[in-house]
Amino acid sequence: MEKPEESPSSLSRSLTLLFAVTCGLAVANIYFAQPLLDAISEEYGISHAHVGVIITTTQICYALGLLLLVPLGDLMNRRRLVVGMMLVSVSGLVTVSTAPNSAILLVGMGVVGLFAVVVQVLVAFAATLASPSDRGRAIGLVTSGVVIGILLARTAAGILSDIGGWRTVYFVSAALTLLMAGVLSRVLPHNRNIRTSMTYLQLLRSVFALFVQEPVLRIRAVICMLIFTSFSILWSSLVLPLSAPPFSLSHTAIGSFGLAGAAGALAAAKAGQLADRGLGQRTTGIALIVLVASWLPIGFTEHSLWALVVGVVALDLAVQAVHVTNQSMLLRVHQEARSRLTAGYMIFYSIGSATGAIASTATFAYAGWTGVCVLGASVSLIALLFWALTRRFMPAA
Repeated sequence: MEKPEESPSSLSRSLTLLFAVTCGLAVANIYFAQPLLDAISEEYGISHAHVGVIITTTQICYALGLLLLVPLGDLMNRRRLVVGMMLVSVSGLVTVSTAPNSAILLVGMGVVGLFAVVVQVLVAFAATLASPSDRGRAIGLVTSGVVIGILLARTAAGILSDIGGWRTVYFVSAALTLLMAGVLSRVLPHNRNIRTSMTYLQLLRSVFALFVQEPVLRIRAVICMLIFTSFSILWSSLVLPLSAPPFSLSHTAIGSFGLAGAAGALAAAKAGQLADRGLGQRTTGIALIVLVASWLPIGFTEHSLWALVVGVVALDLAVQAVHVTNQSMLLRVHQEARSRLTAGYMIFYSIGSATGAIASTATFAYAGWTGVCVLGASVSLIALLFWALTRRFMPAA
């Protein structure tokens, strides 16, 4: 049986921003590799058609972490869990930065992916601390940190790689992650989550039971999978045309496109507030239309980098808006199981990201950038059609 939940306290703005920064740093660790794929493939002799396996390995391990580790937030002290997971992440980052061969590299990437799920423990923590009327706003701000971390990871990776090589990216990240773990151990509030009497195995089984019980989880998880497949199709393969002639851009220049994406993510930070006002479904529909349309300017990348900027801003705005709305709607149900709901939902995020990474690099090898754009637009359209067909099974908010 579950114990009654304590009345949640509103998050202060400063604490919310700390959660956002922490989440941004943690999630960046699994996205640093994307603008570095060409350099990594050259050092280890991995072909462009297969280099996506680096991202896919990380995302598969991330999915395992979502299933095996995130539900612990409903069982353990979240404060201790967060700090411990970040310390293990440091070991994975050091392994990547010193890997002598591709096998060790993949092991390190796996550890990084497995424990980067600390992000989802923090999102559930924020939802528990926030007052019900302010929960969407809090989730929107924290999730903005996540998406901005994903996007700025490319910028930071490009700059650091040009300065000292791709390994420098992971050395620096290990140091920053260790520093942040120390800060969190001092400032995170004491645990406020519900304690459950379930065993660990019962806790894991209950993740699957929630899929049976909650249509909002089933529907929003599928939408999540599709939008992040589209997201990953763009960002996993973008380095390939931009690093080749006629552009031949540096890692710093390629990474700077993440700044455009971050602008789009920031513009969508209000999505949580719209969900609080009962406009979640409308926000989702409009954002998915924008997502489909974003692939048109992206398709002109080889002719105009300005068209790419427009497409990137639109795509990241749309993905962020849907993602925040998904979580705002999802975390209103089963307040005693927020970590498990987050875990179940985010498993589909990881599946989408891994699918997009491996599909986009393989598609680019055989059909070029046009093939990648057709693939991304098709997945985005499927997401829009799925939302339209399942609207009647969801609440309006």
